[in-house]
Amino acid sequence: MTYLVIGAGPAGLAAIQSLKSAGLAVQAVEQNADVGGQWLYGAQPSAVYASTHLISSKRTTAFADFPMPEDWPHYPGHRQVLEYLRSYARHFDLYPLIRFNTGVRSLVRQGAGWRASFSDGTASDYAGVIIANGHLSDPLIPKTSGVFDGPVMHAKDYKTADIFAGKRVLVVGMGNTGCDIVVDAVHRADKVLWSVRGGNHFVPKFLAGKPADEGNHRPKRFIIPKNLRSRLHEPILRFIVGAPERFGLPKPRHRLYDRTPIVNSLVLQHLGQGDVGLRKPVREFNGKSVVFEDGRSDEVDLVLLATGYRITFPFLEDLRALDWQETAGAPRLFMNMFPSGDNGLYVAGLLEGAGVGWEGRALQARVIAAYLTARHARPEAAAAWRREAAQWFAQPPRQGGGEHGLFVDFLTYKRDLQQALTRLS
Repeated sequence: MTYLVIGAGPAGLAAIQSLKSAGLAVQAVEQNADVGGQWLYGAQPSAVYASTHLISSKRTTAFADFPMPEDWPHYPGHRQVLEYLRSYARHFDLYPLIRFNTGVRSLVRQGAGWRASFSDGTASDYAGVIIANGHLSDPLIPKTSGVFDGPVMHAKDYKTADIFAGKRVLVVGMGNTGCDIVVDAVHRADKVLWSVRGGNHFVPKFLAGKPADEGNHRPKRFIIPKNLRSRLHEPILRFIVGAPERFGLPKPRHRLYDRTPIVNSLVLQHLGQGDVGLRKPVREFNGKSVVFEDGRSDEVDLVLLATGYRITFPFLEDLRALDWQETAGAPRLFMNMFPSGDNGLYVAGLLEGAGVGWEGRALQARVIAAYLTARHARPEAAAAWRREAAQWFAQPPRQGGGEHGLFVDFLTYKRDLQQALTRLS
């Protein structure tokens, strides 16, 4: 019995390694020419831009069994990140298990398993499939009335700040990518406008000269509930970084640990210096003019949309196999990995949540491998796991999971994954 892993980004590499370590036969396919997924800068599916760095520090991001070099910076850039992922694949001898330049065209149920058809015209049968294709490849383009007489591009296609030189630029969107691009544009554009809708919390990369996120990852006997953690840490952040509304930004309507925060204090500095003009959400385009919801209009030369991505599985014709939710635009999965049916499909890496890091993806992969092993070696444990999943699916979808329902609290999620490993082992 061979299992297929789709994708060789961080989650895919973790899945290949976990299945291999568990003694399970595994093959993987990757549409790019090398490992890295999103971190393979310049590859068509990659959304990485030249100035991309980790927003979580190297110690909280790296796999626990393969730390990043001590002499690397605390927040490596994309070139070092790709070097790290290549080193990981070489260290664990994963390259021979991956077919590169090969995409999956379709997955079709075949008996108790799945038949995968590939872009090179071949097809193979598998006992199960671990989907690790990522969710930053299909740009979400908001519908806006009118026509803009100039380039309108998505952040997925943004690579270098050269495109901003001498232009009046509008950046739409307030995620970490939007903030990075605003900072990039300030140094090259004649004028930078920033259209934002909702608010968010801002956290610094460093506190007292050390990565700010490392304190949250120290071993803990007791995990403070998420809401209490938010109430304790929000006043500290507002004192250290400043309240977002003092810079003209909307006040966040959610608690600190209910969404991925913005890890970029430079954008606040540029707001405070007047380098960036804040604007309301876009209402319509009219030639070179952009009209905003408050009626204000500005002439711009380029519009860049940092408006996120759609979650897609283009190789699956029937998304019901993953308990697809139309309203959320995402599957509903037990522990963000398991569909309700014991159908041989599993998902790795499909989550949102600062602090999960790649070790969180590795824990996911180990849980999947432990379940696959338990089905034959410890059927009672596997059956108990399925009962636990059935009880979870019998409940209404949880609230507070973000736009797609994928957000997790990294502390409780990692704890739950460790406990799942114990139950399945």
